[in-house]
Amino acid sequence: MNRSRMPLGIHHASRRVATLSTRARGFTLIELVAVVVLIGIALGIVSLTFSKSMSNAKIEAASRDLVAALRYTRGQAIVKGQQEALDLDLQNNTYQAPGKPIMRLPKNMHMTLLTAETEQTSQNSGRIRFFPDGASTGGHISVHMGQREWRINVNWLTGRVERKEVRAD
Repeated sequence: MNRSRMPLGIHHASRRVATLSTRARGFTLIELVAVVVLIGIALGIVSLTFSKSMSNAKIEAASRDLVAALRYTRGQAIVKGQQEALDLDLQNNTYQAPGKPIMRLPKNMHMTLLTAETEQTSQNSGRIRFFPDGASTGGHISVHMGQREWRINVNWLTGRVERKEVRAD
């Protein structure tokens, strides 16, 4: 068809299609590689943040479970009207409340214990004892994971159990 005889609208439309097809070439290889690298960096940052928050959640959960075991032991001493003790094995990273199964900390955590000398059953084990009036032998247990530390304090006079994070500044 001769362009001079083409209707005016068709002539402009065909020129527009030709112009668009030469401009829409796509992305260059460098642009695609740059996008892939940026996505990789973003995923790396997200996964690092996620793994940090997971490790924080693990140490917090482990220390909360230990606090619950201490409070349970104190409650049992008061209810039964007799002494009860939470036993800790530092070498195997385990603890046991009266009448409960042995609990183990995750592999990348460890505990330290500071308690009365009479409650240290060996170099790597000891206990915190609670009395029928709620008092205890006192001391503290620290749960460590990498740079993080949670300290669980047991007041000797009242038997009150508190947990706090120790920040290394």
